[in-house]
Amino acid sequence: MSVPMGKGPMGAPVEKPRDTKKVLRRLFVYVKELKWMFLAAIILTISANMLQLLGPALTGQIIDAIKGAQYERIPRIIILMIIFYVISSVFLYMLQILMIHVSQKIVKKMRQQLFDKFMDLPVNYFDSHQIGDMISRISYDIDTINTSLSSDLVQLFGSLITVLGALLMMILISPILLMVFVITIPASIYTTRYLAKKTRPLFRKRSAKLGDMNGFVEETLSGLKTIKAYSQEETMFDEFKAKNREASEAYYQADYYGGITGPSIGFINNISLALISMFGSLLFLYQLISIGNISSFILYSRRFSGPISEAANMVAELQSTLAASERVFRVLDEPIEQEVETPMEITGSTRGEIEFKDVHFSYIKDVKVIENLNLHVQPGQLVAIVGPTGAGKTTMINLLMRFYDVDQGQILLDGVDIANYTRSDVRKQFGMVLQDTWLFHGTIFENIAYGHPEATLEDVIEIAREVKIHHFITGLKDGYHTILSDDGVNISKGQKQLMTIARAMLQQRPMIILDEATSNVDTRTESMIQSAMRKLMQDKTCFVIAHRLSTIVNADVILVVDRGKVVESGTHDQLMSSKGYYYQLYMAQFD
Repeated sequence: MSVPMGKGPMGAPVEKPRDTKKVLRRLFVYVKELKWMFLAAIILTISANMLQLLGPALTGQIIDAIKGAQYERIPRIIILMIIFYVISSVFLYMLQILMIHVSQKIVKKMRQQLFDKFMDLPVNYFDSHQIGDMISRISYDIDTINTSLSSDLVQLFGSLITVLGALLMMILISPILLMVFVITIPASIYTTRYLAKKTRPLFRKRSAKLGDMNGFVEETLSGLKTIKAYSQEETMFDEFKAKNREASEAYYQADYYGGITGPSIGFINNISLALISMFGSLLFLYQLISIGNISSFILYSRRFSGPISEAANMVAELQSTLAASERVFRVLDEPIEQEVETPMEITGSTRGEIEFKDVHFSYIKDVKVIENLNLHVQPGQLVAIVGPTGAGKTTMINLLMRFYDVDQGQILLDGVDIANYTRSDVRKQFGMVLQDTWLFHGTIFENIAYGHPEATLEDVIEIAREVKIHHFITGLKDGYHTILSDDGVNISKGQKQLMTIARAMLQQRPMIILDEATSNVDTRTESMIQSAMRKLMQDKTCFVIAHRLSTIVNADVILVVDRGKVVESGTHDQLMSSKGYYYQLYMAQFD
């Protein structure tokens, strides 16, 4: 999701080219924290490569010794070569182990920062980004960075040492022969830069297409039952086929043009080798250089040009790494939920008095969802919020919980604007049960006690009895220690919903929010838990969003919301006798 090439995830335009220097500076911050390990890596790299660079010089000495019939020198030179190469191999092994350790430290920290950032981001970020794309960042992108840090970085630095060392040795052997590189080096640099410029946007497009495809797969798997129910498998096959083709084409284009770099540089290096052989032969004829030195020079030229070729091959991986790093840093740079500079503290529990004063709100600028909303809820009241889809019911809850902040007006908690508190303090005053249940992989006890770590098994059992699920739980093989797997697929939706209700009740918060909390409970079970819910909600301010109007006939206050405004309020009997909007909704539902 990085460059102006087509569309990225969620159909958004892919962004402008990144600032490569900025990305490298950000990566260097992680490297700086492990500077002593990197210093050790630098020492090992220099030592290993310098020892390897002695090999060509010793090879030349062997050839000259043979030519001069100095055979007694040869065994000693060979032994030295073996010693140097063995030590060099040991250093390279130590270097590889060290860099694996370093890279794991860096990516562990980066992955933790990314996860922590996801936890701190506002709800509107998740409303506008695909889950699959976010998973791609914390898995694929981080793994790409890890690969680059553990191998490419070492290889790149080692190549630099080898190039400089080989250049120095070639200068010492024959400055004249070195003139060949005046032609080939600029050609190599120009070719590498040209191809890098061509491949950079392709790798950014590749990352975007992968995120898009991951998002589609995540959506498809989460909605698989609906897809099967509507017999839309063929449609999803076709859509995935198109996205898979786009991702494959993006991969092919990036890897194809990235793969051109290595052979191109290799061709230039082979031209360089041919020129050295030709001019070296002429210098030998004029007795300006020995056969051994020609041999050493050729070997050094391969040492010189080989790393350049390897670096060119690494351009593709580095482009991919920079694209992945930018995607990670873009998330890390997202603004988090802003808090008031000097927040007030909520000491103890609040009374639960809520007031909306002239509240205006819109998710999209100039598209009003709530307009001039005024509402006063007394402590301990059970408030039901009803209305047509899109009327603003859930938005009111989002504003209460400070998932979003009001555009204008105030929401008062016990007479104090909730904007003066931290979001965490406000949310700790509410127990919440959503229509979409969420259970994690763990025991039933852990799921019910979630958010209340001090709860004992006895506390959980007491709450389970109240919501009529104790008998069901004890009927399971492991009782309260039964493992719920994959969002609780091994229990029914109604049982899952009852568990989330029990979870909210256990927290004993002064205010309760139930957003269609009984939507997955059958009528018999619903009637069974009504009295228990009333008991558990006693002396608490409760907000209930309901489409099934039969569930809220006993509410203290029923608010009828339409187009972001409270158009009616009162008890069930009062609203029915007035025969207004609520009466029409009720009669339409039970006609």
